Amino acid sequence: MTTHVLDTATGRPAAGMAAHLYAVEGDDLRLVRSVVTNADGRVDGPVLAGDDLVAGVYELRFHAGDYLRTSGAALTDPPFLDVVPIRFGISDPTAHYHVPLLISPYGYSTYRGS
Repeated sequence: MTTHVLDTATGRPAAGMAAHLYAVEGDDLRLVRSVVTNADGRVDGPVLAGDDLVAGVYELRFHAGDYLRTSGAALTDPPFLDVVPIRFGISDPTAHYHVPLLISPYGYSTYRGS
């Protein structure tokens, strides 16, 4: 499972954005891995791979507010977007899952990438 983040307000990769991957277990979340995007807005290597990639429900929480603050974006206090959660399911652990985030100070989108 991989991810990347693009800053649609600047048209550049969102370098330095922290994200945490959680496994959703009923009403509980279990932290699986914490990552930070590189200069290309990607994570160095997969977020989840091998024996760790199992079927289930996961949530990626992107720390967009921290990134937007450090990027110099003009934000309200509190910011409109702070932590952006994306909850998704992995049904086939042998398949590749790519969960990108397109972010700006007032909106975001995602999709299942390739």
